[in-house]
Amino acid sequence: MNIQLETGSYVIAVSGGVDSVALLHILHAKNLAAAVLGKPTSKFIVAHYDHGIRSDSALDRKLVQTMAEAYGLQFVYDEGKLGASASEATARSARYKFLNSVMKASKSQAIITAHHQDDLIETAILNLLRGTGRKGLTSLSSRISLRRPALNIPKQALIDYALDQGLTWNEDSTNSDSKYLRNYVRNYILPKIDIESKQKLKEIIAKLQVQNRELDQALVNALHMQSESGKIDRAWFNQLPHNVAKEVMATWLRSHGRTKINRPGLEKLVVAAKVANAGKVFELSKDQTMKVGTKYLALSSNER
Repeated sequence: MNIQLETGSYVIAVSGGVDSVALLHILHAKNLAAAVLGKPTSKFIVAHYDHGIRSDSALDRKLVQTMAEAYGLQFVYDEGKLGASASEATARSARYKFLNSVMKASKSQAIITAHHQDDLIETAILNLLRGTGRKGLTSLSSRISLRRPALNIPKQALIDYALDQGLTWNEDSTNSDSKYLRNYVRNYILPKIDIESKQKLKEIIAKLQVQNRELDQALVNALHMQSESGKIDRAWFNQLPHNVAKEVMATWLRSHGRTKINRPGLEKLVVAAKVANAGKVFELSKDQTMKVGTKYLALSSNER
């Protein structure tokens, strides 16, 4: 199994499903092999978050805890009480808040998740259906503090590995509930895409990731050429094509900590930047505003 991960200290997110159970086993086996050869090994903390969505979710925690103890790894978990009506976004936000708190408390260098090749394609299709921009098509990737070492591996390969190793896992009953858009994509769209087409989609996504990095760097460079930090020349901005202006605005906001930007909000800000009267102030959050001046656009922090 081609899992590449440099030696370090990590928090491994393990749900109890086949993907994370297989990945945990693979990483632990690689650690054991490295130890036998006298090579450096990684430090792993197994982290499990119980969303409190399913009545039987405590069984997942017991399964993961048993695995961690069998492997001699530290186990941490937390329980949420989100309820059966919780959205995917709410569950994801709560899970990553927990994982990031564990990473910070343990001084680990990154979180590891078991996202695989099918997840990569699934997320691209999902975000396409949601109407997200270019970054949504390549949003599932690794970064410094969040590693996804199995993105090149099909789900079936993880299932085959788990069966071959005699591993035990739990099936999440909510995965079959197509009220969630992700499950609809997973259960009704992905099965209709053959292996060759999936490989082509993976290659397209990989090319888009490179293009997005290049575009992001070009946008950052353009913003660095502005005369003052935190400000944009309004005349320059107003001359940009509308779609380019949206990309510049999004990059500007992200560079100042505004990582969650929805499409309607972005559209509103771009239009405001171009047509609003000088002196108009737009609240971005409880901590930040954008002021439209005669000659500039400026971000500022709200006084408390």
